[in-house]
Amino acid sequence: MYDQYYGLSGRPFQLTPDPHYYFESGTHRKALSYLGYGLAQGEGFIVITGEVGSGKSTLVSHLMQSIDKVRLTAATIVTSQLDALDLVQMAAESFGIDTRGLDKAATLKSIENFLHGVARAGRRCLLVVDEAQNLTVDALEELRMLSNFQLGSTPLLQIFLLGQPEFRNLLQTAPELEQLRQRVIATHHLEAMDADEIQPYVEHRLSRAGWNGRPAITTDAYDALFNETGGVPRKLNALMNRCLLMGAVEQTDIIDGDLVASVIADMSAQPFAYDATMASHAPGADQGVEIGQPTAAAPVVDNAATQALVARIEQLEMRMASQDVTMRRVLAMLIDWMEKENQSLAARMRDFRAA
Repeated sequence: MYDQYYGLSGRPFQLTPDPHYYFESGTHRKALSYLGYGLAQGEGFIVITGEVGSGKSTLVSHLMQSIDKVRLTAATIVTSQLDALDLVQMAAESFGIDTRGLDKAATLKSIENFLHGVARAGRRCLLVVDEAQNLTVDALEELRMLSNFQLGSTPLLQIFLLGQPEFRNLLQTAPELEQLRQRVIATHHLEAMDADEIQPYVEHRLSRAGWNGRPAITTDAYDALFNETGGVPRKLNALMNRCLLMGAVEQTDIIDGDLVASVIADMSAQPFAYDATMASHAPGADQGVEIGQPTAAAPVVDNAATQALVARIEQLEMRMASQDVTMRRVLAMLIDWMEKENQSLAARMRDFRAA
């Protein structure tokens, strides 16, 4: 809806990771440097952690687009409480290895044969494991064992592990993972964006969708966006989606602090009131009476009739305000449903590609 109203070519703040909208904040630049260093080393584990919504998956999607696919065979696993056997099978299937009817030993042998074949063709293999906090200690040990495969003195598989902060804590403290810790060659924890990165982030994503300055976004709007989201990309995307939606509903070309505050209240199911300024609808709309010009005499009116009319107008305004709030919430629910459907579809597509 709002993309059509503002003439955008897409929805720049969708929650599904999209490398097209990748923005390199300071912390993402550091993470990408560690990933690049890891790729240059060609061995061991690289660990990237971050809070929910910090942009780990978007970072990896961007990396996957930038790698040399002629020299590197890469596969991604998104984990969900996998045990050791499940992980081995998913690792095999992510590289296109048929595991039907194979037990664990046979599956491991198939993986080793595949890695040897890729190495002999002059290529390397990379396995990216997302949501690594869902893995058991046994599953992590299986990953370590996979990293043992070698051709002569050359490692055959490099592994990137992406996870939430609890995974970093597990990796640092679990005695059973000492051997895995010794094979980690670089780590980085993604932080939230700083306050001065919010405006570049928002404008970058809008520009990628063909933004030409409409809607304009005020300084106090950026302040409100940061204060509410703390600079977490996914939270910022969700809030900006709602702000643009309300802007389209209100038919305003200015996203200001009051609009952001109204959206925040609406998302929290709190009462709110927002009245777009006349200037945000149409420049020059203020047609007030010029000082010093004669004005027509006020007509004589019946006070009782006037009071009845005022009361009727107030009732209509209250009804319209209630309907407006209901409409916004219905639209918000629709947006939430669409975003969940998009995420579900993306998950099904990943599962389909993995299969």
